Amino acid sequence: MMRQPDTDHLFDVIEHTWPAFAQSTLGPWTIRDGRGGGKRVSAATARAPASAEDLPAAEDAMRSFGEVPRFMVRPEQDALDKMLAQANYTVVDPVNIYACPVESLTGTKPPRTASFDIWEPMAIQLDIWQAGGIGPARIDVMRRAKGPKTALFGRDDNRPAATGFAAIHDGTAMVHALEVLPRHRKRGVGRHLMTHAAHWAAGHGATELSVVCTAANTGANTLYTSLGMSLVGHYHYRQHPTGASAP
Repeated sequence: MMRQPDTDHLFDVIEHTWPAFAQSTLGPWTIRDGRGGGKRVSAATARAPASAEDLPAAEDAMRSFGEVPRFMVRPEQDALDKMLAQANYTVVDPVNIYACPVESLTGTKPPRTASFDIWEPMAIQLDIWQAGGIGPARIDVMRRAKGPKTALFGRDDNRPAATGFAAIHDGTAMVHALEVLPRHRKRGVGRHLMTHAAHWAAGHGATELSVVCTAANTGANTLYTSLGMSLVGHYHYRQHPTGASAP
């Protein structure tokens, strides 16, 4: 059985399976150097109550990495959210977190030639990710992940069709960067890759499968719901309205 939804655990899984290049503490903040790997590895988080007086130091630190000042805000952080809103930070990319017991997806297997797992990823997988806007900096994030990990590869109509990344932390596998080429969408390719990820996870001792996606990604949310995955958490970002340069 899947443990009761534990958002602290799932945020820890996100942190370990999609890691920043480096992180440090600064007052109440955890500051991340993502090296261009996207919001998830570059957003600051509050590890203690923070005030508006604590903002400038965090902003300067993020700008020193060439990043737009932004913060990940968890559901229980209402005070942080209000403080950032009062500082004119705008909401960006609300994200949903889904999870399910691995065993709920291992009752069937994808067709024999529909899905594979391999590490490191093949060139065609890198091409599929690149076509979806997932470039070298995000591939570097995958390479930084410790512990069991793999690149998922999907085929459809005897052609390369999809790729994804999965890694495990503390008994939970998380799938990231699932990308299906447009001409192969709505043909079950994503379902095959998620099922394959569950079998791979079970083979490496994981008992839960999880995934994150933006709330605006209708196709991904529909896929994970159709697989019987439960919406167990969410978060969003607050981003500085003037960007990376000092106001």
